[in-house]
Amino acid sequence: MSATPPPSPVEPGTWRGGEGSTHAVAVLAPNPSPMTLEGTNTWVIGPRGGTSCVVVDPGPPDEGHLRAVTEVVDGRRVEAVLLTHRHPDHSEGAGAFAEGVRAPVRAQGPGAEDLADGDVVEVDGLEIGVLATPGHTADSLCFLIGPDEALLTGDTVLGWGTTMVAWPDGRLDEYLASLDRLAGLTGSGRVRRFLPGHGAGLPDAHASVHFYLDHRRERLDQVRAAVAGGATDVQSVLEVVYAEVPRELWPAAAKSVEAQLHHLRGG
Repeated sequence: MSATPPPSPVEPGTWRGGEGSTHAVAVLAPNPSPMTLEGTNTWVIGPRGGTSCVVVDPGPPDEGHLRAVTEVVDGRRVEAVLLTHRHPDHSEGAGAFAEGVRAPVRAQGPGAEDLADGDVVEVDGLEIGVLATPGHTADSLCFLIGPDEALLTGDTVLGWGTTMVAWPDGRLDEYLASLDRLAGLTGSGRVRRFLPGHGAGLPDAHASVHFYLDHRRERLDQVRAAVAGGATDVQSVLEVVYAEVPRELWPAAAKSVEAQLHHLRGG
């Protein structure tokens, strides 16, 4: 039996951005694709009517999009530009936007004002917790908005579908550990809603993360069976395990297969 995703409150393909939680609003970037869904969510976080905010994942360097983000900022001081990870669809516009609002870019790893697991970013009295969640990429972060019981997940969990883990920057062992960590947060009630980097918010975070865990375990079982049946490389596994996946997604699926094979081989 295949893992079944929890129902989405928004029909896939129709998300246009908007309020995700009390303190978070998404501005949808105009970069739709099979990999980015309707586009990248740029999240503006801060108290409504406050004096400051932070902006997460400015997205592509599209002038119209960055203007739309500035409109949602609505005169507040931008304390920092935060990145969930450095993939271009999330980060390419960060430099120009940060320069325009005179704010630092903060991310995990070199080339920015580094963030680390356990850090807290404060904005207008609102504390945003930083969680290192490697797996999709080595530098992946999630951001916890405690009062909202909401977690910005970047590409670790998407609004629909599942995310890609591309070897070697992505590692399946790390990704599964990160999902287990998120499951701990949802199980404790600290997180009830996911605010993803692509797609609509997920109001049942606990069901969503367990769907992701079940899906990954099922795929690993399928890859393990394909290898036992004689599949010897990425292409042969792809043809068996991902036969039902649209061909335009096979290049991404091939990267996931490579990560799965490394995981099964202990690499």
